[in-house]
Amino acid sequence: MNLRTRIQHCRACGSAVQYRLPDDGDTRERAICTQCHTVHYENPLNVVGTIPIWHDKVLLCKRNIEPRFGLWTLPAGFMELDETTSEGALRETREEAGAQIELQGLFSLLNVVHVGQVHFFYRAQLLSDQFDPGHETQEARLFAEHEIPWSELAFRTVHETLERYFADRHNGHYGLHCIDLH
Repeated sequence: MNLRTRIQHCRACGSAVQYRLPDDGDTRERAICTQCHTVHYENPLNVVGTIPIWHDKVLLCKRNIEPRFGLWTLPAGFMELDETTSEGALRETREEAGAQIELQGLFSLLNVVHVGQVHFFYRAQLLSDQFDPGHETQEARLFAEHEIPWSELAFRTVHETLERYFADRHNGHYGLHCIDLH
């Protein structure tokens, strides 16, 4: 099943596109303009976020938007043009949680193939336990490991990341986790 949004019109000239193999030897069907012959590529979106830590607790945000309204997540969102993954993770943490952090290493990279996304989560040290959530967040709250609302987590990527974070914390060493979710 193809879940991508199909391009219907050329971004360059507005004419209709046709899906076919390009003449340059590409092996994937692309949206190709029937008039100006511009080839349009459809690529995954990057989601960037953090695992903000205050002592032994993790900061989670209760979503105030769809999808998954009312469920808990790590502060994260779509990366913007003209920013790095780390800059986007910092921005999203400020926007969603109103939290000030010091970014640490990249912790998890999750390929979410069925929705065309790649998620990047960085470990982060909170500089304060005071939060000022933005409009996308109902509540920002710290949770000890035993308090995590596992059945109320919004996304599988958050669940997978938190499971690995706590396992690494118990082992005393943080690795980089690359996970493929189909």
